[in-house]
Amino acid sequence: MSEETRHERGIQTFYTSLISGGIAGLVVDIVLYPIDTIKTRLQSEKGLWRSGGFRGVYNGIGAVAAGSAPTAALFFCTYETIKKTFTSEANQYYAPYIHMGAASIGEMVACLIRVPVEVAKQRRQTISSKTSSISILMEAYQIEGVRRGLYRGYGSTILREVPFAFIQFPIWEHLKANWTTSTGLELTPAAVAVCGAVAGGIAAAMTTPLDVAKTRIMLAEKNLSKRLTVTSVLRSVYKDGGVTGLFAGFVPRVLWITIGGAVFFGSYDLASRWLHFHGS
Repeated sequence: MSEETRHERGIQTFYTSLISGGIAGLVVDIVLYPIDTIKTRLQSEKGLWRSGGFRGVYNGIGAVAAGSAPTAALFFCTYETIKKTFTSEANQYYAPYIHMGAASIGEMVACLIRVPVEVAKQRRQTISSKTSSISILMEAYQIEGVRRGLYRGYGSTILREVPFAFIQFPIWEHLKANWTTSTGLELTPAAVAVCGAVAGGIAAAMTTPLDVAKTRIMLAEKNLSKRLTVTSVLRSVYKDGGVTGLFAGFVPRVLWITIGGAVFFGSYDLASRWLHFHGS
């Protein structure tokens, strides 16, 4: 393969990942948003019912709709670019480690968009007023600043997202690579969706305590946020609620991400195939 052809394919991969990731992120977040709202309310310090119960489960959808596409697009173009750069036929033994590294770096980059969106979304999900997501972000910036307001919980989000991606993507890639030999079936978008559901469910189950910590930090009163760390929050949650507290919202989180994994990866693969077909 010539250097020019390699460069052209690299550009095509970048833009395909960018567009496909954006489509997949938008679809999954809008479809499964109510489950995420219930999960957030279960994990909040006020609990499900005092945070709104089952009312207004689409509160904060505006922030998500605006942020999900660029977040997923940024993640996938980073992930695919790193994966394509370092993976070759000669080093397949190292492929899982490359997938882990690519997914971890992709998440750290994507969190630059994801965290402010999460701040607006989770505050909107747990308050009863009609305050808009934009107003919430403006207030967070004016009162608490960039680091303590807009990017509150960035560290805890990274500590949740990186282990999640570290687990999810190698499993997803492994299941895809072995799908045909294991099942005798073609690797269709539906099959990719099944692989995504399994990988997402496993990763979600294993990282629920980190998600609880991230939610508590993002929803904390501004005068408390400076003293909160992932370790201190997990200790406090365990002291108050034991193991059950650490896994608050386990069922909706695993359900949401299992279904979300199917929708997300299925949509991503379908969009990628369509773009490759029409771009070839």
